[in-house]
Parts: sequence; C-alpha cells; structure tokens
Amino acid sequence: MEDFQILEINDQIFSRIAGKSYKVNCPIPLKDLRYLQILHKDLKGKTLNGEMICNVKIAESVLDIFQKLFEASYPIEKVRLIDEYDADDELSMRDNNSSSFNFRFVSFTNRISLHGYGMAVDINPRYNPYIKIVDGEKIISPENSVEFEDRSKNFPYKIDENDLCYKLFRAHGFEWGGSWNDSKDYQHFYIEVAGR
Repeated sequence: MEDFQILEINDQIFSRIAGKSYKVNCPIPLKDLRYLQILHKDLKGKTLNGEMICNVKIAESVLDIFQKLFEASYPIEKVRLIDEYDADDELSMRDNNSSSFNFRFVSFTNRISLHGYGMAVDINPRYNPYIKIVDGEKIISPENSVEFEDRSKNFPYKIDENDLCYKLFRAHGFEWGGSWNDSKDYQHFYIEVAGR
C-alpha cells in the first residue's frame, strides 16, 4: 500500500461499504466520493495504516492534513472505515475511530448529516465528544466520553484552538464543531453544503 493516496471507489471498496455507510437510499453518487489511504501515528509514535472515505471536494485537503499530522507525529488512535463498525457511529466513536463518510442523519433531526455527504471529518472522537442539551437533558456522545467533557483538563488526543489538528483543518477552510454556541462537537471538522 502506498503511504498517502486518493482512489476512486472501485468494486472492491464498494463491496465493503454497500448497505452499510453507503445505504440503498444514499443520494450521493459514488463518483463524488474518494477512498483515502493514509499513515498516522498513535500515542506511542507507532506508524499505522489508515483509510477513510470522503467527498471528492475535500479529498485533497484531507489528504494534505493527514500528511502534515503524520509528519508532526500528531497522535490519532484509529482511522478505519466506519463500515468495520457496521456504520454505527456510536460504536465507531466509542472505539476512538476517526472517520468521514457515513450516510446518516444529524442526531435528533431528519436532516442529512454532513457525514452523509462526506463533507465532515471526526478526529479522535472519544476524547472530543459531542455535547448537546435535548429536552433539558445533557447528551454526551459517545457515551464513554463523559470524563472528557471538561475541556480545562489536560489529556491525550484533546482538540482545542491551540491544537495542530484544529489549525490545519481551519487553514483548509473547515469549520469546527467545538466553536458552536448551542452545542459542542469537539471532534467535528466540516465544510457546509449549500442548500442542505
């Protein structure tokens, strides 16, 4: 496997995502998606192979970001296709898996998620949770990330505005869910889709 490359979705890749992240009613044509092969490092500095599917519009930016993170030995625990978790976002996040494309809806809505367009990337999600108040109740996702809600603490994989990952995504024009007012999504970098 080459270190860093962008590939079209061929039959072999499609067989891994069909009926999982790429569901029957997915409105995104396969030609608009790309498969990325990358390298990343874990906390111990070990080099690992990673793979991700995203929208063709952000593929070169995402590849460049991962190359720079790798060169800086920035720790990312896992980068696997979410299909290895049967496209279950909660399971993937609990396992601290970084991912992009997964045709699904925004939590608690009937609106297609930016992940459904392959226009969002989640990085080290267990340590960078999604926090939202729903009907007066605080929801923290994934469920095993409660201890990482307090962003004043120091811990591995933490993303904040001083973080290299944050700076690289912002330099490529991505927005960050950690800056939202009504909720927080510290793992989430995205480019908005017009008319969504």
